[in-house]
Amino acid sequence: MTSYSNNMILRPAAPADLPLLRYWDEQPHTVASDPNDDWNWEVELYRHLSWRQQLIAELDGRPIGFIQIIDPATEDTHYWGEVPPNLRALDIWIGEAEDLGRGYGTRMMQQAITLCFSDPLVEAILVDPLVSNHRAHQFYERLGFQYVEDQTFGEDYCRVYRLDREVWEQRKNRGR
Repeated sequence: MTSYSNNMILRPAAPADLPLLRYWDEQPHTVASDPNDDWNWEVELYRHLSWRQQLIAELDGRPIGFIQIIDPATEDTHYWGEVPPNLRALDIWIGEAEDLGRGYGTRMMQQAITLCFSDPLVEAILVDPLVSNHRAHQFYERLGFQYVEDQTFGEDYCRVYRLDREVWEQRKNRGR
């Protein structure tokens, strides 16, 4: 278990989380941000892969969200296409609508970013919110992610953002 300050932890998702993840996956705000994906939880929670971490964020012991960290160069679906090594890609959700807008996503992302960059080889992190998800664009930009391009992934038209290690380090050193 990875522990962080402020009573928030990121822990590995487990098969026991299946009912919760299915429930979260059906919430209107999560469907709106990821309408065409089938996470196949019944299979994926049992697969332990070197290129992926699936994490549950807990606040004071209460599950509040999910983060997936992948190595986009080696993940098995090649979702990101041909990408160079030493990158990570993130997916994040807050499970309950009433937990949105409380800063939990920022704290989750800060921990996930720190986790990604704890590997000295990781050069940058990618995210791909839907082009229509303007709140997500603002969220990632506040964290230092920079717009790269619009790209279609499957049926989803997305905006690709990238956070370079140097940008994160500069922001961290400035106290942001």
